[in-house]
Amino acid sequence: MSLRRYPLSEQATEAMLQRIAGGDWPVGGKIPSETALAAEFGVGRSTVREAVRELAGRGVLEPRHGSGVYVIRTEAVEDWPTTVRKAVISEVVEGRIAVEVEAARLAATKRTADDLVAIERAIARRSELQDGTPEEFVDADIAFHRAVVDAAHNTIITGLFDSLTERVREAMLDVLALLPEPRPVDHAEHHEIVAAITGGDPEEAARTARAHLEQLLAHVAPPRS
Repeated sequence: MSLRRYPLSEQATEAMLQRIAGGDWPVGGKIPSETALAAEFGVGRSTVREAVRELAGRGVLEPRHGSGVYVIRTEAVEDWPTTVRKAVISEVVEGRIAVEVEAARLAATKRTADDLVAIERAIARRSELQDGTPEEFVDADIAFHRAVVDAAHNTIITGLFDSLTERVREAMLDVLALLPEPRPVDHAEHHEIVAAITGGDPEEAARTARAHLEQLLAHVAPPRS
């Protein structure tokens, strides 16, 4: 098994993770020597050493002096910066739930014809930018949710949404950075919110808004035990 040219250490790390996940190297077992792995992957021993260091830091491998390197778990422990990012995202989404669920509920009873036009335009723009840059897509998404908030015709809710907007933008950009490519498509969830608001069903509007945000939360920051 040979590796592509660049970056070799990352490729070696990934190859070793695949061997572990595939059961070739079981938990509690010792992995092959540096020399054997270097020959298998077609790289230098220093590259293997760097990959082992990386996986040891991520809690997958454990070097034992005079004995070798052992597998101690099959999945990497999440690094601290990512854990912090997910915690911030979780708090931002929880804040959005507090504001946007009630906004959707009110919008279903207080929206005007002009509000519905603005919401439809915003959701169309969001769909157009599904494959745009992260910044374009996030701005379009925020514009859609702002249109729903505007339709609630409540100055307090509008003020709360505006106060969160910059934090929301930062958090949603982080969400996109953490999610796998291609970007998950969630247009159906947004159209359900629009349908409930258009149909004048406040409970359904609140339910769909909450379901959408809780799904977003589950993508990146699963419920804490």
